[in-house]
Amino acid sequence: ASRAPSHLAPTTRPNACSASMSLATSLNPRAPSRVHPTGSVEGPRLGSITFPNRQLYLCRSRVLSPLRRPNWSVPRARLAVRSAAGVGPDGSGSEVVTEVASDSFLELRTEASLAMESPDAPPMKGSVDPGTLAGGYETLEDMLRTRLPHEEFADAMRVMQGSNMGAAVRTLDVPAEVTAAADVGDFDLKAYQFLGAREQMRHDRVTRLGLVQNKIVLPTDAPVEDQREALWKRCCEMIDAAGAAGVNVLCLQEAWTMPFGFCTREKYPWVEFAEPAEDGPTTRLMQRKARQWNMVIVSPILERDERHGGTVWNTAVVVSNNGRYLGKHRKNHIPRVGDFNESTYYMEGNTGHPVFETAFGKIAINICYGRHHPLNWQAFGLNGAEIVFNPSATVGGLSEPMWSVEGRNAAIANNYYVASINRVGTEHFPNKFTSGDGGEAHNDFGHFYGSSYVAGPDASRTPSLSRSRDGLMVCDVNLGLCRQVKDKWGFQMTARYDMYAEFFRKFTDMNYEPQVIRDPSLGDSEEDFNF
Repeated sequence: ASRAPSHLAPTTRPNACSASMSLATSLNPRAPSRVHPTGSVEGPRLGSITFPNRQLYLCRSRVLSPLRRPNWSVPRARLAVRSAAGVGPDGSGSEVVTEVASDSFLELRTEASLAMESPDAPPMKGSVDPGTLAGGYETLEDMLRTRLPHEEFADAMRVMQGSNMGAAVRTLDVPAEVTAAADVGDFDLKAYQFLGAREQMRHDRVTRLGLVQNKIVLPTDAPVEDQREALWKRCCEMIDAAGAAGVNVLCLQEAWTMPFGFCTREKYPWVEFAEPAEDGPTTRLMQRKARQWNMVIVSPILERDERHGGTVWNTAVVVSNNGRYLGKHRKNHIPRVGDFNESTYYMEGNTGHPVFETAFGKIAINICYGRHHPLNWQAFGLNGAEIVFNPSATVGGLSEPMWSVEGRNAAIANNYYVASINRVGTEHFPNKFTSGDGGEAHNDFGHFYGSSYVAGPDASRTPSLSRSRDGLMVCDVNLGLCRQVKDKWGFQMTARYDMYAEFFRKFTDMNYEPQVIRDPSLGDSEEDFNF
């Protein structure tokens, strides 16, 4: 292993325990005061959640939902919403009450949707941006930093985001011209560094990563060529900023050259964005940028495989730092959930789990929906990956609670770094489409919530990029930490691959019988259950 360039050497900052601010933006000064409307709600309160203009109370009611078997009743919860906009001195105000089963997921809707659901509620004041959290915050970290005292915030981040070499993931200085580019270009810029222990026999290997998240630039009904060129221009601004920051390996979001039109189930014009992976116009552009900045670039595109009948694939192209086409990986798992009906356009990939050995480390790409499959992550690790990128396009109503967990869990379980990238914004399409759930037809997917981040093998992670703005994250990762964590935890040493292989061999047999040991007292059928 060779020593990293001097400009990539990790440094320790004095205030390492405090989470960093965005380098390109100042703190959002808005700190909404809490609203405490008076009045009673039926049943004992289980708790309350405060938003700037509403307070939600969760309480028990005595509504029972009988189930056939076993013979018990499940209490339901009542969600009472009192509008603060209409709260008078006596605490009066309109209230919306809905009931949900206590063992189901409780969806707390946004202010805007709650107002629409309640025709009697007072009109909302001002606009509601689905890309921001309550109070106008761009990230959860911004919200907590503003609301909590310094020491409490630092401790909250330690619990939520882990510890790297005894402290929260440290901030990283970037050149002033990069910060200026972010200001002029109006994109979020954050920079961090993961440290590893100094070893006697191995030199530090530090790789600087770049993660780019972005909105579409033109409306989805603009000419295809114009849309693509506008995205090229916008993303090249952030690629150039990453190059000026010394980034070694950069990854863009899933299908970055186009709107995510796969929700519509319309073939045209969306398949017109497809292009060859090896020598298409986007790959040639990335080759020029790779040579310009001595940077490996991962470019996820919609691929048109002209050699095999013009088949379309969801593909990530890897361009070496010398500008050569290094290879590609096709998305292994294709979603069929909600509006994500991507099998209308392409099917499961056929490239396996390739790891690309570059001048800056061994990298792999687990495209979007593949992050829900633990064995997919594991296969990249068993092939030797040190960094796995997860370029994605996912919306808040579907996956946001999972987003910060899955990439981090994969990094822990497989002892590598995970760089999770998600697109930003709400994309509106000319024709309405349905989700197949009985709901009304609509023109958009929902909000792509960004929130890109990097997770380390030691269970630490960076804060996120914005939920609503284009962004560039620059992050130094010490690749030696991967082996250090492997040596500490011994996951590979204690794994039972032979046992798992035998299990999957049996499981894939058509005559497989699950290994279930049944209590004889249960009888022969479910009808014999007696609670």
